[in-house]
Amino acid sequence: MSPLLITLALLAFLVLTVVGAGVQLVQQYQRGVVLRFGRLLPTVREPGLRIIVPFVDRMTKVPVQTVVMDVPSQGAITRDNVTLAVDAVVYFRVSDPAKAVVNVDNYLGAVSQVAQTSLRSVIGRVDLDTMLSDREQVNDELRAVIDTPTEAWGVSVDRVEIKDIALPEGMRRSMSRQAEAERDRRARVIAAEGEAQASARLADAAREMGETPGALQLRLLQTVADVASDKNSTLVMPFPIEMLRFFDNASGTTAEDADADRASTPPEVNGSGPAPAITTGPEADRR
Repeated sequence: MSPLLITLALLAFLVLTVVGAGVQLVQQYQRGVVLRFGRLLPTVREPGLRIIVPFVDRMTKVPVQTVVMDVPSQGAITRDNVTLAVDAVVYFRVSDPAKAVVNVDNYLGAVSQVAQTSLRSVIGRVDLDTMLSDREQVNDELRAVIDTPTEAWGVSVDRVEIKDIALPEGMRRSMSRQAEAERDRRARVIAAEGEAQASARLADAAREMGETPGALQLRLLQTVADVASDKNSTLVMPFPIEMLRFFDNASGTTAEDADADRASTPPEVNGSGPAPAITTGPEADRR
């Protein structure tokens, strides 16, 4: 091989090496941050084929996709002194690639540590009832606490969700008994309200039947028909309501006549008058 060919081959290799070092491909979900001699260039490289100065510029590709990060279970004590173990998930993305490269060494690890400490801090400021019943408020507060320090790192926290709350065994039994007692109370209240409504309906029905004499008789005949429809050996003989009214009126008349007879009889005859006076002494001898 001649020296000319060797020289040309070396030149071609050097050209390819320089061109390869000066051409960078930035994906659609990435942004390129360029440092020239260690100094940040103000322009962030957009997706596409980008050219930099070989061996002078250094490009760092930062993904701008939404990152889903699991927060490990954190043990903390609530405001009402209940020990909980809570885990969560954080949704965030890089909003400023330059800050994510320059202001923090590892933004993923930094966000994870801030999320863990913030979760314990937020749990300590709320009580157990708020953690169980109003998770939306706790999530919003937790997102605001995490987003405050990460803003300087060029990271924007979209949302934070609490996944699971682990309660102590004794607290679970207490809550189970409380829920059972609450269900019993509601059942008793509903039963009492039903009894009150049924009593009111029965009173209205009795009032209506009292105002209509034939209604009670019709109800009696309907009851007899219902009993007779069953296959049984019981014989029901309805007693007429008019006979009951007759005896009732007759007993009332007899009582009034007896009162009138006692009022018309003299006291001496019926023995209800004043007792005769008993006289002693000389006046009794003259008699």
